[in-house]
Amino acid sequence: MEQKLSSVAKTFTPSPIQELSHLAQRSNAINLAEGFPDFPAPSHLKKAAISAINSDFNQYRHVQGICDHLANIMKEMHGLDFDPRTDMAICCGQTEAFAAAVFAIIDPGDEVVLFDPSYETYEGCIRMAGGIPVYVALEPPHWTLDPDRFINSFTARTKAVILNSPHNPTGKVFTKDELETIAGACCRRDCMAITDEVYEHITYDNIKHISLASFPGMQERTIITSSLSKTFSVTDSAPAPFQEAALTALRSPPEYFEKLRREYESKRDYIVHLIAGIGFQIKFKPRGAFFLFAELPENYLLSDVEYVKELIKRAGVVAVPGCGFFHTTLSTEKLSQVGCSYQERYIRFAFCKSSATLAAAAQKLAELSDAMGGVIGGKNA
Repeated sequence: MEQKLSSVAKTFTPSPIQELSHLAQRSNAINLAEGFPDFPAPSHLKKAAISAINSDFNQYRHVQGICDHLANIMKEMHGLDFDPRTDMAICCGQTEAFAAAVFAIIDPGDEVVLFDPSYETYEGCIRMAGGIPVYVALEPPHWTLDPDRFINSFTARTKAVILNSPHNPTGKVFTKDELETIAGACCRRDCMAITDEVYEHITYDNIKHISLASFPGMQERTIITSSLSKTFSVTDSAPAPFQEAALTALRSPPEYFEKLRREYESKRDYIVHLIAGIGFQIKFKPRGAFFLFAELPENYLLSDVEYVKELIKRAGVVAVPGCGFFHTTLSTEKLSQVGCSYQERYIRFAFCKSSATLAAAAQKLAELSDAMGGVIGGKNA
């Protein structure tokens, strides 16, 4: 079978996260790794889906009302005018939408600029389309964008820029100045942009999401991708009944989105306190999304992967090693005192979990921390 794969597909290797997922399942570990909620979806969505099923919406279907309502939302949120008949498409989740966008605009040899660290599926889509990923490292611990580094990443072959804000895995929300830098470069270079805005309603500390498409000259060169999965705690799919439920979701009142933001902000504050309490360095408090990208204690010997293995075995809690999100190195100056590069010093914790799950994880971590004198997973340097 392997001989039948494309030359690009043959270069793909299993994620190290898979090994850790299997270990976590065998250990019955609490899952703070994967970014999906473990609490119910809103009841009004489920009722709408059930009603649609009972109404026999079971054939190919395109619910135009979704596109119409999305056009209204984009006008209200970002001041953008879209034609719902020609400017929008319903996909089976953001990943399919992103892949469709990449295959629509990328030719073999085109370069695509991404920010590092980044969500792992972006690179695979780009390479499958024949594109060349070009990574621009964000500067830890606040994951700031260096304008010169970004501008210098462009060449005559640059076709597009990928932007995920709010950002997975760090929780960064790109600032207005950073977005202006990105928009200006795209306009000067006549490049496209593909945005992943799935966390658009999950921001903290009174920070508001700004779409790159709202900047001058960017609407016509930006493909926006988003999803219901993060805002409404549902796995994406596009069968007819779920399109009906999606329209119900999009019609949710403003109070729903504000309640969502408050609840996630509370969970963020809880996990920041929890993870700081077991010795992690919290130099950057997430401003959006629902992940905490925390740095291991300064004098800690283990790498991120080794730490997570120990965490699963000894505490029964699983998180994600940060190394899987990195693709480039800033400089040798970024080496830690224990000799590991900064890419091996971060752990991603997902806090899109029920209060019961977070409390159970806190108890397990506290018990192990007490047993080990405040150090979890190994020895200090």
